[in-house]
Amino acid sequence: MRIGELGRRAGVSTRALRHYEELGLLEARRRANGYRDYDERDLQVVAEIRSLVELGFALDETRPFVECLRAGHPTGASCPDSRAVQRRKLAEVDEWMARLSAVRRELVAQLGDPPVPRCAVTPDETWENR
Repeated sequence: MRIGELGRRAGVSTRALRHYEELGLLEARRRANGYRDYDERDLQVVAEIRSLVELGFALDETRPFVECLRAGHPTGASCPDSRAVQRRKLAEVDEWMARLSAVRRELVAQLGDPPVPRCAVTPDETWENR
């Protein structure tokens, strides 16, 4: 398939595909007329890149996953190098979550107990007791 079809099927622009090629993440074969030629395996590679980027991976971090697919594995996460990148990303996410939790605790502490609205009904109040 040509680059436009790959882009449509993968949901990315041809510009992105050319960028992936420049980074060595995507390998285009050339037809006799000079057009880029891709196959279903390339579609799988682009889908893997997109899904990883959506999870917050940088393009360079996708390289082990792409290499794993190119080596014939069923998924990009099947190889030890890919798993190592996943573990690093998970540690990074855990750090972000810890930081966000600390920020949240600090904001709650700064706010203190929020004032009770004047129209609020407490649990032991009912219309009959008013």
